[in-house]
Amino acid sequence: MRKWIALALACLTLLTSLPAFAAEDETITIPAGSRLEVRLMTALSSRASQEGDPFSGRIVEPIFIGGEEVLPAGSTLEGRVTYVKDPGRVKGKAEMRLLAESITTPQDVKYTIIAGLEEARGAEGVTLKDEGTVQGPSKSKKEAAKQAGIGAGIGAAGGVLLAGGTGALYGAGIGLIAATIRSIAKRGKDVILPMGTELTFVLDRDTRAKRVVKSAEAAPQAAAERSEQ
Repeated sequence: MRKWIALALACLTLLTSLPAFAAEDETITIPAGSRLEVRLMTALSSRASQEGDPFSGRIVEPIFIGGEEVLPAGSTLEGRVTYVKDPGRVKGKAEMRLLAESITTPQDVKYTIIAGLEEARGAEGVTLKDEGTVQGPSKSKKEAAKQAGIGAGIGAAGGVLLAGGTGALYGAGIGLIAATIRSIAKRGKDVILPMGTELTFVLDRDTRAKRVVKSAEAAPQAAAERSEQ
């Protein structure tokens, strides 16, 4: 009698543990450091975008773990702008930082992630500095030379005015100062990430993902689930 009771308890324990094993078998860990190749679907710029603004992109390359697809191409990545810096009027470059926060698969399964930007391709003049910050282009050599020339001449113009210059010389001094003011008033170049910009994000931590069920496998699985109900 005791033997039968012990056997029944063992069977009950096995049956209650099966769902847990099945649930564990349906998930795979996407390790930290995995690269997410994304095509931007939202146009962003340091002029128009603000901290907290959302953006989205399309995953263009699937992720495979152990030969199994866990993140299909076509999944939607969403995130937000976490930092914006305007370009300087005299010096300094525009900057913007992006953080990816979630991925939704075509099967409508959503994962929460933390992923920083590592590369940006297809945006003119844009470079990437530390901590995933996108940096705008520098002023052209022509603009830099022009400002240097104006800066060098401003001292001479000020000297003319202080010395009480008259006529054409006085007018030239006023004109040079006015040109310098206009030059300083101009902004530097903004960070511009147009739609279609190719971005690479890198996962900062492990992410649990469900196994992808292919369409050929979906029908038998759905039939099996209905038969169990």
